[in-house]
Amino acid sequence: MSEQDQGRDERHRQRMQRKKAVVDEKIATAQQERGVLLVNTGNGKGKSSSGFGMAARALGHGMRVGIVQFIKGAKSTGEENFFRRFPDEVRYHVMGAGFTWETQDRQDDIVKAEAAWAVAVELMRDPEVSLVLLDELNIALKYGYLQLDQVIADIQARPAHQHVVVTGRGAPPALVEAADTVTDMGVVKHAFKAGIKAQKGVEF
Repeated sequence: MSEQDQGRDERHRQRMQRKKAVVDEKIATAQQERGVLLVNTGNGKGKSSSGFGMAARALGHGMRVGIVQFIKGAKSTGEENFFRRFPDEVRYHVMGAGFTWETQDRQDDIVKAEAAWAVAVELMRDPEVSLVLLDELNIALKYGYLQLDQVIADIQARPAHQHVVVTGRGAPPALVEAADTVTDMGVVKHAFKAGIKAQKGVEF
């Protein structure tokens, strides 16, 4: 190994030591253990994918999971096919009629969103459910299908240990404010814009 490489390796080691000290200090000060509200929003791909990833992670830890899909419902998805393999651990509810530009019926969308929210509240009242995924809830809120204040109140009334994940574009500011973790996913490139269709395993 050259003298230059040795120097570079030593500088790297020192930087990582400093970084470890900072990370260890943050870990030491984070002592609360309670359910968190996570919101995935933004125009980029991956909001629902991240939510379902967290559901899979919870399942891997032996936790019970509740999933309610707002808006979506016209087509079967890979995540639905997968999570329905675990009927004892996952309560899976597809409650929409399809994307809003397909349904074109605001009143029917409102009825379906209200029915979906009733199921969501039931899940959020069950202490046996450790994580609830509310997929595309932000869309229902964006179009005014549900009352935002009531939604936030219902989420905040959940059992103290329960985690809630909300996905969808256009998360309202009040929900962002109420959340513990918010990720805004941006677009850099998207295959659909290049004419590549959604396919099994990579539903866009």
